[in-house]
Amino acid sequence: MADLIQNATSTLANPALPKADTPAKIHDAAQQFESLLIGQILESARQGGGWLGSGDDSASGCATGFAEQQLAAMMARSGGFGLAGLIEKGLRGGSDPVGEP
Repeated sequence: MADLIQNATSTLANPALPKADTPAKIHDAAQQFESLLIGQILESARQGGGWLGSGDDSASGCATGFAEQQLAAMMARSGGFGLAGLIEKGLRGGSDPVGEP
């Protein structure tokens, strides 16, 4: 998972990429990145003692992992920790997004 995050950050920060990125693509990428980070936090919390029960079988682990992914995605879409907005602003060169104060 760390490799995925590193690839995502290097891809987002690579200035050699074509400038065909639309504001919608930037917004989506920023939300996905924040979702990955939130998912990692939730996974670490579960491994440190659990937060959705203590199922030891593989089906329970799979269901818990899926629940964490969905929760992370919904949190990121709802504003999450506010990282997506900061990432967007950075990718746009520090200018405010169109239509936002």
